[in-house]
Amino acid sequence: MTITSTHMEAELRSQPQTWAQAAEIARETTALPPVGARVAVVGCGTSWFIAQAYATLRERSGAGVTDAFAASEMPDRDYDAVVALTRSGTTTEVLQLARRLRGRTPLIGVVGDPTSPLMDLVDSVVTLPFADEKSVVQTRFATTALALFRASLGEDLSGAIADAERAIDEDLDPELVDAEQYTFIGSGWSIGLTHEAALKMREASQSWTESYPAMDYRHGPIAIAAPGRVTWAFGDMPDGLADDVRRTGARFEDAGLDPMAELVRAQRVALARAVARGLNPDEPRNLTRSVILDA
Repeated sequence: MTITSTHMEAELRSQPQTWAQAAEIARETTALPPVGARVAVVGCGTSWFIAQAYATLRERSGAGVTDAFAASEMPDRDYDAVVALTRSGTTTEVLQLARRLRGRTPLIGVVGDPTSPLMDLVDSVVTLPFADEKSVVQTRFATTALALFRASLGEDLSGAIADAERAIDEDLDPELVDAEQYTFIGSGWSIGLTHEAALKMREASQSWTESYPAMDYRHGPIAIAAPGRVTWAFGDMPDGLADDVRRTGARFEDAGLDPMAELVRAQRVALARAVARGLNPDEPRNLTRSVILDA
C-alpha cells in the first residue's frame, strides 16, 4: 500500500493558523468559565488529555479549582460549571453526562461540529468548525481547543505558534522516526500532552508508547530505556534526568519547544512511521471518528 498524502498531514500542518484563530475567539467569547468558578472539564480519549492540560493551567493560573475527568467517570460532585470538550459532539459518554447534568449544573460545550446533538444540551458553547477534521486521528482540533483555553487564561500564544511553525518545517531525524519505543514525559500541564502524544503514536502507527510525569519516570519506567528507544521531553525537566536517560543508551529527545509544538513534532513522527509501515493514519485499525455506543 503506497500512501502519498493524508488528511492527517494537511490537518496537522494547519495548526499554527487554527491556534491564531482560537486566540482571537478567546478574546471575544464569554462562554468559558469566569475566574473563581469551581469547574470540571470532561472529554473522552484525546479530549480527556486536553482537559487534563486545561485543568492544570486554569487552576495554577489562579482562575479557580479545576478538575478533569473522562466523561464516563465524572463523580457526582457539585461544580459551578462543567466544560465538555468533544470534536464530534456525538460521543456517547459525553452526551450521557450532558443529559445527566442538564438543569443541575451549567454545561459549556467546546465542539468542532456546530450541528452536533450536544448543541441542544449545553447552556453555552464555543464552536471551532475551522479546526474540525476528516481524519479519525485527531491533531488540530485538540491543540486548537487548548490554544483557546490558554488564550482565555491570558496567555500570549505567539511563541507557541512560532515553535509550531518550526516543528512543521524541520526535517525529521530518521533515527527518531525509526526508534523501537517511545516514552513521553512532562510536568504540570504538559503531562496531558504526553498522554496525547503517546496515543497519537499508537493510533496512527501501531507503535509501543508510554507516558509519565517526569518526576515519576525514575520510579520504574526508566527500566525500559535502552539503545534504539526514545525518552521524549515535553517542557522543563528535573535536573539530572537527561543524563540518567543517556546512561541507559536511550535517546533523550528535547527540542526545547512549547509543549503544544512538541506535540506537533510527535504527530509528525507518528505520521511518518505510519506511512513507512504502509498504514493509513486517516483510518487506524479498530477505530472510528466518534465512539457511539449502542444504548
